[in-house]
Amino acid sequence: MNDTSLFAPLSPLHKLDILAIGVHPDDVELSCAGTLLKHIAMGKKCGILDLTCGELGTRGSGELRLKEASEAAKILGISVRDNLKMADGFFKNDKDHQIAIIKKIREYQPEIVLCNAISDRHPDHARSAELVAEACFYSGLTKVETAYDGFKQQAWRPKVVYHYIQDKQLKPDFVVDVTAFVDKKMEAIQAFKSQFHDPNSTEPETPISVKNFFEVVRGKMSVYGRDAGYEYAEGFTVSRSMGVNNLFDLK
Repeated sequence: MNDTSLFAPLSPLHKLDILAIGVHPDDVELSCAGTLLKHIAMGKKCGILDLTCGELGTRGSGELRLKEASEAAKILGISVRDNLKMADGFFKNDKDHQIAIIKKIREYQPEIVLCNAISDRHPDHARSAELVAEACFYSGLTKVETAYDGFKQQAWRPKVVYHYIQDKQLKPDFVVDVTAFVDKKMEAIQAFKSQFHDPNSTEPETPISVKNFFEVVRGKMSVYGRDAGYEYAEGFTVSRSMGVNNLFDLK
């Protein structure tokens, strides 16, 4: 019989309903911020875990991205934003990186994890998707032992992992209506000023710093919403079959 007194106590302030994980600061804002905003408005506790500082980005710096991420977090009204400071571009899907994520999953005990796209233009995204999905599974194994603040952590496996869609126009398994939250999402995205169009910038142009990029973001949400009858939606994929209580729950 386990002595539960040896386990790290979980603060009610730490327990999350949804943990959105992105390999780079701004991944979450660009891809699923509307979904987070919607669930926060429903009274759910949401947080963001960034794996790296995005220090290899063509524009800005890792230090600047952290400041921008903090500002975006305030705009979104999330409960916590954390960063594992893995090596941008050179992190691996191995034991050490999985354990680092497992510790955070067990710390925040999310019911749902949202993470990077399973396939995308940036190679970090798909690698992160695989890393996070595997860490979520192993986090539920009692024989994978981790500690937090000197205490043994309890095993915890999120109920489900959903992958948000990023640059590639993947076919979603489901979409979330975010029409009421688009403007706030765009405000959060624009907190990452170093990454987007600035006519006075002398830094090189990137695929997301072009002048019409925000129109592209809105356009993608419009496309995902159209088929479901929404003005704007965010798309997600999932690796397992999804279930519904009855056919009338389907839009």
